[in-house]
Amino acid sequence: MITIYALRSQKDGRIYVGMTENLQRRMAEHNQGLVFSTKGFLPWKIIYREDAPDRVAARKREKFLKGGSGKEYLKKIPA
Repeated sequence: MITIYALRSQKDGRIYVGMTENLQRRMAEHNQGLVFSTKGFLPWKIIYREDAPDRVAARKREKFLKGGSGKEYLKKIPA
């Protein structure tokens, strides 16, 4: 099972979308500053998550959420 997730920076409100097999470990990495693309915008909070059966399906959904329509959908989620 692969989890697709979206995070919101509590510093400036930006949104990050990713996928992982272990969400708890990945969140710890983000909030400890171990991820290059997110370390400058700590702390992060999970605003969205969904599970996919395999990497192919997860990657397809991740790409959608990173795009225009998906990003707009995520922006409407209350902080």
